[in-house]
Amino acid sequence: MPQGQLPLFPLGFTEITSVLAFKQADGKVTYFNGLMPVFVHEADDESSFRMITAQFCANGFVKQAQIARAFGVTPISVKRSVKRFREEGPAGFYRKRKTRGAAVLTPDVLEAAQQLFDQEYTIPAVAQQLGIKPNTLSKAVKAGHLRTRTKKKNLPS
Repeated sequence: MPQGQLPLFPLGFTEITSVLAFKQADGKVTYFNGLMPVFVHEADDESSFRMITAQFCANGFVKQAQIARAFGVTPISVKRSVKRFREEGPAGFYRKRKTRGAAVLTPDVLEAAQQLFDQEYTIPAVAQQLGIKPNTLSKAVKAGHLRTRTKKKNLPS
């Protein structure tokens, strides 16, 4: 007959499940399986927190709702972390965030566009010639980065 393990968490531990708990002390959070520490991270290290709690959920040690209750986080944030863990693994929590690429209107492109505008070409014609969107040029004109003339002509085909 299987014998149950008594949860013997000392004072100051916060129970997540009957065998999993954590303790925050000296600026660090330590996770325990029974009395054995299994993971430690800095208290302000959000990436490590999301990674380890997602790993606990993905491996079936704890339910997502238990993590949300124990740490006072939203259930959707736990779900997103678990999804990231399943798709990208632990590295997904430490990867640099994706940011926008380089600006389309570099100084060289602005100069070329202004030269075409000075020759009285239209915004759509200049956009086609430079391979950028007309809307991008329109915004630059409205922002004052480029000047257009009143009399306009299209580029020859």
